[in-house]
Amino acid sequence: MAKITKIAAQKQQGRYNVYLDGKYAFPVAESVLIQFRLMKGMEIDKEQAAAITAADQRAKAYSRMLDYLSHQLRTESDIIKKLREIETPEEFIAPVLKKLREQKLVDDHEYAAAYVRTEMTTGLKGPGVIRQHLRQKKVGENDIDDALAQFTPELQAENASKLATKLFRRYRSQPLKRREQKVRQGLMTKGYSAGIYDRIKEDVMPAEDTALEEDLLAKEASKMWRRYRRYQGFEREQHFKQGMFRKGFDLDDVQRWLDAQELQ
Repeated sequence: MAKITKIAAQKQQGRYNVYLDGKYAFPVAESVLIQFRLMKGMEIDKEQAAAITAADQRAKAYSRMLDYLSHQLRTESDIIKKLREIETPEEFIAPVLKKLREQKLVDDHEYAAAYVRTEMTTGLKGPGVIRQHLRQKKVGENDIDDALAQFTPELQAENASKLATKLFRRYRSQPLKRREQKVRQGLMTKGYSAGIYDRIKEDVMPAEDTALEEDLLAKEASKMWRRYRRYQGFEREQHFKQGMFRKGFDLDDVQRWLDAQELQ
């Protein structure tokens, strides 16, 4: 048995140094001090000292997680990852997580709901990308489904329309057909369903600018025609048409450009 001869406060608030038989023995958190009712003159054995030290490690880990949680919401997987990063003994992770759960400081269901609300109002991600993010955070499928129920088809269409409008502006230097392909692909990449473009098409499709389309075709056709100058006759025309088609130009328009070149 050893006797506690001194308990001194550290500079760090809420932390204390415990001395046994006149020698420094171990540090403890205030919560551990209270839990074990440690006081000067108290005698403790090696098993009690080990239990106190273990409780202090849990208390330190818990305190670190409180600080970690003070900045933003976290998932259980975030907590586990952080605890391992700070080299918390594996046997202390479950108790710390359990305490945080009981105090409602970690709640994957609420995290998912809050994340979806944020993305609905401030971002343009679709439900597919949102689901992927939550899965990466190891949130359960039921929690994800409940959270995504907030993202109604009407809200999805509204956000998809905003995104589509931005994408049409981004690709304005390309022919309209190609722009549509890019927008449709962009919506799917952002997590919207394959059919959502057809739902919002009438609202987001820019008015066709015939003069602009003709100018785009003329510029691209001139470059493409020169690119295949190593070919002759029919072969050159076929390579040219294939290249223009890949660029999103209508083949009838491409043929009219060719016909016009022959008349010049």
